[in-house]
Amino acid sequence: MYVVIVGAGVSGLSTAKLLLASGHRITLVSGDPLRQTTSHLAAAVWFPTASGPADAVARWSASTYDVLAREAADGVPGVYLRESLALYRAEADVRPPLPTWAEAVGDVRVARPDELPPGYPHGLRFVVPLVEMPTYLPYLYESVLRTGAQHVQRRLVALDQVLELGPDVVVNAAGLAAGELAGDNTTFPVRGQIVRVVNPGLSLSVRDEQHPGGRAYVHPRSQDCILGGTLEVGVWDTTPDPDETTAILARCADIVPALVGAPVLESIVGLRPGRREIRLEVDESLLPVPVVHNYGHGGSGITVGWGCAADATALVNGLAGA
Repeated sequence: MYVVIVGAGVSGLSTAKLLLASGHRITLVSGDPLRQTTSHLAAAVWFPTASGPADAVARWSASTYDVLAREAADGVPGVYLRESLALYRAEADVRPPLPTWAEAVGDVRVARPDELPPGYPHGLRFVVPLVEMPTYLPYLYESVLRTGAQHVQRRLVALDQVLELGPDVVVNAAGLAAGELAGDNTTFPVRGQIVRVVNPGLSLSVRDEQHPGGRAYVHPRSQDCILGGTLEVGVWDTTPDPDETTAILARCADIVPALVGAPVLESIVGLRPGRREIRLEVDESLLPVPVVHNYGHGGSGITVGWGCAADATALVNGLAGA
């Protein structure tokens, strides 16, 4: 079948790669160059955030974890397994149960007291994939082009504009634009501001999702550290807020004191594609050809991406066999 995929972020590209492996012809249609996509800006550490439904997200996350772990083992550019520490302010006698994502990760242990920063009585240690998107996204893009995909850079105002390409099926993986293209008014932006600093020699990812100053996470990469960050539902402003930059630096230094004084490289804002639940289904009422929707991933795009791509591919394959 000839499939047109709208969107060339991580969701569109991973779906394209799996569809190509299934023998389909693929054209990608996207409005932005890779460097301007939300995927390119992402901190991109495997960790389910701001997405649902819970059962499906758990399944997609586990599947994606396995794919990224294999890619890290195979030396795929930009994919690493990163030692991580999740911090909790609960006292030892009221420790929270293991989070739902722990089953996908496997080996999760209680952090030793000497592994915790000042003021934290409890933490969990584990290993998860970290993806450096400025490296990984171009690799994925070039991979699908080498395998035979075509790319048309065009900003759509309506999904039916792709019909002139003559597809048998359309995959709607357009991120934040996907809802508007599908006439779905349940989508919304989730503004995320992060700060990029010089890496002072860190290798451990650290996070406190319940920090009193706001979400705090520190993700060391090969050339820098990503510090974050915000989850501002319904906010469209992409201008970095200097006060928020200061606040991010303060709370990240709280959980990783070695960051004090680290030179700031830049502050970045991206708009995550929010929806109460990820939409992954066949829609045969929108266009004269079937549309497979794959959007609404919120803050979990890199975490559920390959799992969602596998399900989207299965839906297309089902249409091919119908």
